[in-house]
Amino acid sequence: MTIQLYGFWRSNAAFRVKVALALKQLPYEEIEVDILAGHQFDGDYAAVNAERVVPTLVYHGQRVFQSLAIMEFLDEMHPTPRLMPGNPSDRAYARAMALVSVADSHPFVVPRVRKHLAQTYGAGLDGVEAWCAHWAREGLATYERMLEKRPAAPFAVGATPTIADICIAAQTIIGELYKVDLAAYPRVAALAKRCFEMPAFAEAHPFRQPGFRAVEI
Repeated sequence: MTIQLYGFWRSNAAFRVKVALALKQLPYEEIEVDILAGHQFDGDYAAVNAERVVPTLVYHGQRVFQSLAIMEFLDEMHPTPRLMPGNPSDRAYARAMALVSVADSHPFVVPRVRKHLAQTYGAGLDGVEAWCAHWAREGLATYERMLEKRPAAPFAVGATPTIADICIAAQTIIGELYKVDLAAYPRVAALAKRCFEMPAFAEAHPFRQPGFRAVEI
């Protein structure tokens, strides 16, 4: 196997990469790193990924991490179908949409942040869940405003899915995990529905992964 992916069923970032790999029909071997159990801090994985996060892509021996970097790398190595629009303006817009979730929302709900809230500030389960739901809504609301100004046709940046659609779909999963009602974001919900009608998105959903289990936060 020339492509390996260190990931975890619950990882939103790993979901994004799995969709990209599926859209490009690239087979890979997944290696589980249980981030809920803290295995990302094990010594052997720290040697793989200096940031000690998932996912990490191993491509013919080359290691790439951070989901957006991985998706752009895959697009350069396997440009069909394109995940990054060819037009510079559209490409910048797609990247900006991706970063709404990748940089401005999802980082606030990852395990190390939830753990820090509990250990440093004494936040209980309800408080941590409310925190996560807040940031899920923030990302969804931003996407709703963006889609209002530039409606999907039928995807965020044209006729086919891009990194923008992958990240919007990923944000709806965060909302789903923290019981956010997507009815408040009809444009986002409609776009996500179109995405999850595609096997590449549906089969990467965390709840459809082999390791899925019901867990608190």
